[in-house]
This record gives sequence, C-alpha cells and structure tokens, in this order.
Amino acid sequence: MHTFTVYVEDRPGVLNRVSSLFRRRNFNIISLAVGHSETPGVSRMTVVVQTDPGGAQRIQAHLYKLIHVISVEDITNRPAVIRDLALIKVAADRESRPEIMQLAEVFGARVVDVAPESVVLEMAGSEAKIDGLLDVLRPYGVLEMVRTGRVAMSRGQGTRSSGAGPSAAMPEAEGVSYSV
Repeated sequence: MHTFTVYVEDRPGVLNRVSSLFRRRNFNIISLAVGHSETPGVSRMTVVVQTDPGGAQRIQAHLYKLIHVISVEDITNRPAVIRDLALIKVAADRESRPEIMQLAEVFGARVVDVAPESVVLEMAGSEAKIDGLLDVLRPYGVLEMVRTGRVAMSRGQGTRSSGAGPSAAMPEAEGVSYSV
C-alpha cells in the first residue's frame, strides 16, 4: 500500500476530481481522509492506495496534472506518524459496562457517551490497535462503528514540498509513462 499526502485548493469539486482520477486509472482507494490544513484555503488529503512503486509514481504524476492540486508526496517509505480514529458503539448493560470501560482504558480508548444500553468509545491509534480493540469488544456486541481511515504526517521538521510541480518532488523513473 502507498500513502499519499495531497494538498489542494479548498474549492468545490476538487475532491470529486481527485477521486475520479483514481477511478479512471482503475486504482482502488483503500482510505481517503480530507480536512483543513495549516494554510487557510488549502485542504489536505491522505489517500491510501494498493499499488506497486510504478503505479505510485504514475498516481503522483497524474495528480500533479489536476488544476487545483498544490503538492503531492508519497510518504510510504518515509518516517511518518500514521493514525486512524474510530468511534465504536458497544452494547453495555449495568453488569458489562465496567468490563468494557476497563478494556477501553487498557487500549487507550475514551468513553465519549454512556446510554442505558450502550457506550460509545473513541480511539485514535494504529489500525492494528483499533482492530485489536474491536476483537475484544465483539463478544459484548458492537452495535455501530465508524473509522476515519488513515491520516499521516511525515516525521521531523520537514514540511511539504513547495508545490513547484512534479519535477521538484518526484525522482525520474525509467519506463514510467506519465501521459494522460
């Protein structure tokens, strides 16, 4: 899997253009998270795609051709902080609630809502850790769940590329076609 961070102008239709590019090129998006960035008027996308290194370079080149794309980075092989966020609603009566809350504490999850017949847990962490929490909660009855998908940021003091275009951010690749 390859993880891309994509900075785009915050304009209507940009998300549709980016996701359509993946559809047209027959790449399946495993995870897509979009939100505001540190720069007003600029959104940041984290896109996870199952592909080989050549496919990743083609994706990067095609993304740069979209008019509202500012910069693209494949952070797959870089040191990065990668997290997923999950909200999990679990069936919980008076007897099982303390056990569920103890499991949440062990996994670093927080209780964000308590109702007479359920609790809602919030957890941010690695995909594997969230999967582990889900595994131990299933016997109690997972009623509902939502996950954000992967969000990622390169580690260290480096910042995103200047947006100078694909030649500044991409190494030359032999035998890769960047045509539309």
